[in-house]
Amino acid sequence: MTGQDTRGLGRGLTNYGDPDFAIYLRKSFAKSMGYSDAMLDRPVIGIAYTPSGFNNCHRHFPELLEAVKRGVLSAGALPLEFPTVSLGEVFLSPTSLKFRNLMAMDTEEMIRAQPMDAVVLMGGCDKTVPAQLMGAASAGRPAIQLVAGPMMTSRHGDERLGACTDCRRFWAQYRAGQIGSGEISEIEGKLATTAGTCAVMGTASTMACIAETLGMSLPGTAAIPAVHADRLRAAEATGAAAVRLASEPIAPGRIITRESVENALRILLALGGSTNAVIHLTAIAGRAGIDIPLSWLNELSETTPVLVNLKPVGDNYMEDFFAAGGVGAVLRELRPLLNTDCLTVTGETLGERLATEDGPLDRRVIAPADEPLEPQGGLVALFGSLAPRGAILKRSAADSRLFEKEGRAVVFSSLEDLSARIDDPELDVTEDDFLVLQNAGPRSESGMPEAGYLPIPKKLSQRGVRDMVRISDARMSGTAYGTIVLHVAPEASVGGPLALVRNGDRIRLSVSRQRIDLLVDDRELENRRSRLVVAARDPGRLRGYDRLYAEEVLQADEGCDFGMMKPVSEDRSTGS
Repeated sequence: MTGQDTRGLGRGLTNYGDPDFAIYLRKSFAKSMGYSDAMLDRPVIGIAYTPSGFNNCHRHFPELLEAVKRGVLSAGALPLEFPTVSLGEVFLSPTSLKFRNLMAMDTEEMIRAQPMDAVVLMGGCDKTVPAQLMGAASAGRPAIQLVAGPMMTSRHGDERLGACTDCRRFWAQYRAGQIGSGEISEIEGKLATTAGTCAVMGTASTMACIAETLGMSLPGTAAIPAVHADRLRAAEATGAAAVRLASEPIAPGRIITRESVENALRILLALGGSTNAVIHLTAIAGRAGIDIPLSWLNELSETTPVLVNLKPVGDNYMEDFFAAGGVGAVLRELRPLLNTDCLTVTGETLGERLATEDGPLDRRVIAPADEPLEPQGGLVALFGSLAPRGAILKRSAADSRLFEKEGRAVVFSSLEDLSARIDDPELDVTEDDFLVLQNAGPRSESGMPEAGYLPIPKKLSQRGVRDMVRISDARMSGTAYGTIVLHVAPEASVGGPLALVRNGDRIRLSVSRQRIDLLVDDRELENRRSRLVVAARDPGRLRGYDRLYAEEVLQADEGCDFGMMKPVSEDRSTGS
């Protein structure tokens, strides 16, 4: 017996000052779980396992876990699952983004602390995939992502329903008085009827597609519906692939590179994907020491067409995208724009994958690159006096008639102010005004919730107004739509220019010039700044994770990660 074996259970021994005793003790406790010596001598594949009674997206994970284990065992290794934080998007307060970094830390430390040669990351719901990829990138152990897969759609009359773009569409009709309480209650029970993530190209689906494009999940697995038999086969294949990863070994630092991140930005733009993905991909790349300036996003957006006809940008759902060819079909259309030498978890390069890959292709869902749905990418970054460090607009889900516009600001100083006044019949607002929400960024009390989808004031929605310019330092769901300027940086709570906007100010939006400007002279702004009381929370009055978040969270253009989680020179993020 020796404590010098650094594979499997011999990896990272508990320090008693005697390595032989440490492995002896570890195996004795492992044997209490009924494992044989033959099993305990195998490589160990950890499985970061995230089911929760507060996470409907992951309710099929027990069955999925068994399929992963089957794949690991068939490839000759020992599968050992371990729990981490699980983030159910709609069950968390004040917002799931606040706890993404906590899950990333949990994932990183459990990968690093426990004896595993590689890890399967089982996630799906919006913030879980970025959290797991962030943690895995920092831990540096070979890792492979397995996503939950999207829900299947349901029916309401003659319409297909899918969470959550249709949630918002029907809620807008309810607010406008077009449908009654009985019908909205009936719809509530039909929007989400299977396991899995939202059935549209929201944040969860976007991040699944990004994970596959980065090379961190198996080809063709991003869009498989959660309840499809292929999802179980993908889980089994992922388990087997993890064993191969461990034998190479191929760590995330060899896969998540500047070139693969550029590919991921391309797929985001071609999908017309979630604005949240900009924050998440920035955070993931940041763990690998790669910066994503918003100017880079704009450069790529100018040459990346929108190709995918899915809600909220188009008409279809994720099950249609899967049947139409999924991520692989989009990558084949984008191939001349991609970095094809990027390594993937299979050990192949992206170019090798695309050279041999063929499959179904439905042009009703995935357009050809020479006849795109839109010639430019679905997202654009805006800069200007209102957003010196940038803001994001999902132009593919917006009304182009509002892209070149000047309007009067109608300002809400907080979410509480918005809730109290947005439907006030006396609210001084017209459809040509710009709704502005302050103090909803990462350092605010609310922690940057998906509140940027400001509701159309009821007095306007009842008159048929469906869109107007809305501006905030908040986020919005990837399932939402509208002419909505988000992630304004610096945020109002740290004294960014957004904090200086007052009712009646003029704001100019120009998507063609990639600008968002506050049309108030510098002297008046300086006068306002001298009287400004910022709304950022005082960490000294907080405790625990709340205090850590308030002290360390970065701005939206930096991915809202913690400053302390960036790589340092002696970090192990590229190790194996």
